[in-house]
Amino acid sequence: MDNNSEYLHPEFETLSVSEIRDLQLKRLKDTVKHCMNSEFYRKRFQEAGITPDDIKTLDDLKKIPFTTKQDLRDTYPFGMASIPLKDCVRLHSSSGTTGNPTVILHSQKDLDEWANAVARCLWMVGLRPEDVFQNSSGYGMFTGGLGFQYGAERLGMLTVPAAAGNSLRQIKFITDFGTTAIHAIPSYVTRLKEVMDQQGVDPQRDTKLKTLVIGAEPHSEEQRKRIEKMMGVKAYNSFGMSEMCGPGVAFECKEQNGLHIWEDYYIVEIVDPETLEPVPEGEIGEMVLTTLNREAMPLLRYRTRDLTRILGHDCPCGRHHVRLDRMKGRSDDMIVLRGVNIFPIQIEKILMQFKELSTNYLITLTTDGDNDNMTVEVELEELFTDDYSRLEKLTKDITRALKDEILLTPRVKLVAKGTLPVSEGKAVRVVDKRKVYE
Repeated sequence: MDNNSEYLHPEFETLSVSEIRDLQLKRLKDTVKHCMNSEFYRKRFQEAGITPDDIKTLDDLKKIPFTTKQDLRDTYPFGMASIPLKDCVRLHSSSGTTGNPTVILHSQKDLDEWANAVARCLWMVGLRPEDVFQNSSGYGMFTGGLGFQYGAERLGMLTVPAAAGNSLRQIKFITDFGTTAIHAIPSYVTRLKEVMDQQGVDPQRDTKLKTLVIGAEPHSEEQRKRIEKMMGVKAYNSFGMSEMCGPGVAFECKEQNGLHIWEDYYIVEIVDPETLEPVPEGEIGEMVLTTLNREAMPLLRYRTRDLTRILGHDCPCGRHHVRLDRMKGRSDDMIVLRGVNIFPIQIEKILMQFKELSTNYLITLTTDGDNDNMTVEVELEELFTDDYSRLEKLTKDITRALKDEILLTPRVKLVAKGTLPVSEGKAVRVVDKRKVYE
């Protein structure tokens, strides 16, 4: 491993566009044939009237039907596996929403390739084995924890699995262990700086921090620059999703001019979310991804619901893997708050467990300072607003139950029946008043 090289895997990172396309075609053909081990894809190809032999060019990818999150739910838990379960070594799962959660299976080879991809991302922004990498992401089913853990270890860094929260402990680790790089969601970096100020810790004077990896929640270029200024570091944008393994799908290089998506691992399409037809390069649409190097559970033309656009291929860093703009939002109704994916039905499910509550509720998302917050207003079935102790206990019980479900603590407001607006048509359950970044 040459620590002075700009590339961890130069044989893949420096491929020309034509070389990337040749490799993608070979891997696509292999992937499609491998998918025939999956009962789901065998049936899907039969229904579409196609066979693996019909995929002769990259353009033939359009012959293959889309795969959706609902497909993953419908085949729960292991119906999309392309290898025997005995050959899988790990699974990651999303939280259930309207029904089954989504499950992604991994073989040992998949985990090795995932670690390589994350290591490649971290190397690209200048991290080396002598760095100390602190991961403030949640561990467990959430892929951000283990994904960055194994990637940082693969690169050879001393890795601190600090996990989420507990800012005082995070700061102690940073100062005591000589942490040089941190992975965190943008809003948490702001909170960490607030606690540092309270403790009299100057990140530029009292720490060795030089690099931040930020992602998992939308953030503006202005917010990124503010983070860089207040922490005295460079902050690089990261994109990943559990269906594509997790972190390591796309990452900024030192140029910070878009996220390179690793095209030796994925084929990216940008389509109109309504017509599902390709949009011209440079226009915003829904990102569709096809895995090219996965063994346990490859996915063909997976609709991510994330909205972005292609910025181009050429980059001063020397890589020609296509660059994506930062994610603009989603084409479905999922709420992304502080890096956590939440569906309104999850909140409704909890609220409806309390007999004291009516069926009318409203979720409001706001930006307070640099932090995004959620307020859940819900009507009481009967009026007992004069009983303060009862209201206080009920509010606490609801808040605790919601936190257990969505992993965040919302503000809960109990209001009298008839207080919240009622729509004539479809109920409006979510009002997003957060700052919108272009």
